[in-house]
Amino acid sequence: MRLAFYAPLKPPDHPVPSGDRRMSRLLIQAVERAGHEVELASRLATRDGLGERQSEIAAQAAAECERLLALFAGRPPAERPAAWFTYHLYYKAPDLLGPALARALAIPYLVAEASIAGKRAGGPHDAGHRATLSAIRAAARIFVLNPADRECLEPFVESRRLVDLPAFLDLGALAAPGEGRAVLRRTLADCHGLDGDQPWLIAVAMMREGDKLASYQFLGRALQGLLDLPWQLLVAGDGPARPDVEAALAPLGPGRVFYLGLLRERDIAHCLGAADLCVWPAVNEAYGMALLEAQAAGLPVVAGAVGGVPSIVRQGHTGLLTPPGNVDAFAAATCALVKGPRLREAMAAAARENVRRHHDIAAAAAILDRALREACAEAAGA
Repeated sequence: MRLAFYAPLKPPDHPVPSGDRRMSRLLIQAVERAGHEVELASRLATRDGLGERQSEIAAQAAAECERLLALFAGRPPAERPAAWFTYHLYYKAPDLLGPALARALAIPYLVAEASIAGKRAGGPHDAGHRATLSAIRAAARIFVLNPADRECLEPFVESRRLVDLPAFLDLGALAAPGEGRAVLRRTLADCHGLDGDQPWLIAVAMMREGDKLASYQFLGRALQGLLDLPWQLLVAGDGPARPDVEAALAPLGPGRVFYLGLLRERDIAHCLGAADLCVWPAVNEAYGMALLEAQAAGLPVVAGAVGGVPSIVRQGHTGLLTPPGNVDAFAAATCALVKGPRLREAMAAAARENVRRHHDIAAAAAILDRALREACAEAAGA
């Protein structure tokens, strides 16, 4: 069947890489793997960071709804979407298209990664909050990627409409660690002047103001307590906050931090496959796609136990999770893995197995396909 796909925060073909864009693309791949056809319905971005453009965005959305209705009405019935699928809606980026179009076309409306923030009611983002709440109530199925969202959704959605969908990767597209690790490591060392005899820590994240910068600043403070140990930090990512990131990591001193720049997904996988330990505080992170990618490459993880991070990093088994905001605990966990190569090796094997068993795209495709068919059958019988 044909699905209309929409991501109000950032379209899947957005030029700036992010975990959100990555998950959007993976959802499309998973649905296609299940045998369905996916059409990107719109690139309208509804994000309003300050809550000052909601009327303007609503007008744009109304015009876009009219355009899409005319587009779909002009097609033969077999070429119209059989369902609408929206990824990632919340008060700053509500879905102002899907619910109305699904009603007009008499098709089921499905969403993935939706959250409700009740404290936004009545404030600058009130319109976005109310639109998100309305969309959630209209959804035939809501795929819960971040288990932390389930608690806020349950008062508004009957349980049968909530479908757990663990964050996932297309493992076939990633670099194999194993026997290829020595080659990847040698290549990276030659390219960036790294010391192959030292443990390599790696952080993968865009350099933006807000939570990403806060994570880099947290990481810089934590690693300052480990300067008596041998290690080097690889940083994969770039962005407008790079000067601030470099300032946050400058106290680590010369020969410690190596900036790899903005990399393609395949190159990120190669860098992860060459490193020894992924370190990321995950300030206000939903779950952290980079943490999942690191484990797929055979890296143990040190991260903050924030949001849905504990759902993808198994504490004490595939990595070490520390209390949010606790710099000393993060430093201690990193120290334990820098000084414990055998522990790193055991966690590396467990990390690869964890992703293979619980976070592969094949399992996600099956979950999506089953829920989609159930929603379409319910709509047909209504």
